[in-house]
Amino acid sequence: MRYRAVGFDLLTALLDTWSLWAEVAGERALGMKWHAKSQEIMRGQPYRPYEDIVREAATAVEVPREKADEFLRRWGDFAPWPDVTTTLRRLQGVRRFIVTNCSRTLGRRAAERLGAFDLVMTAEEAGAYKPDPRAYRAALDKLRLNARDALFVAGSAHDVGGASRVGMDVYWANRGDVPLPPDAKPLRSERGLSGLVALVEGR
Repeated sequence: MRYRAVGFDLLTALLDTWSLWAEVAGERALGMKWHAKSQEIMRGQPYRPYEDIVREAATAVEVPREKADEFLRRWGDFAPWPDVTTTLRRLQGVRRFIVTNCSRTLGRRAAERLGAFDLVMTAEEAGAYKPDPRAYRAALDKLRLNARDALFVAGSAHDVGGASRVGMDVYWANRGDVPLPPDAKPLRSERGLSGLVALVEGR
């Protein structure tokens, strides 16, 4: 194996959370606007309750407060993307961990949809939201890993830059097929996880 461990973004790379944002908001465009606003509010900031950010973002894009409460009640009603279960099964012989931008309770609830991981590091435990380096370093420190021994599977462009800046190689599961920003330099970028196992195995 080329790496001792593989880390994952949870809420974009592994789980289709976008569908729930859209369903609760009532339409895809508004759900994605709400999601994007929540990302804007939290990105790279010191931790404050994720639940407050979801509600704050809802207000900002004119989604009713009760919809935000519904979204949080239904947290975890996320399906893995179609390529996730098989890919995780094929990643034998390496440690698997998660670094995710949410609270401890919600992070564990969502990760349970995917089976066992060696570590689920949330923004609450790290004290900061990605791409603040504290989030990634907290996971590496907890697992006693050197950054060069871990590959991180990013779910968004800011994850690519964030994980790279702490020294990890990065695979980008670019589910939204968004343009590569100047500071995002993954080893490999795909619409999903099709090339991940080969990269981990050094092929």
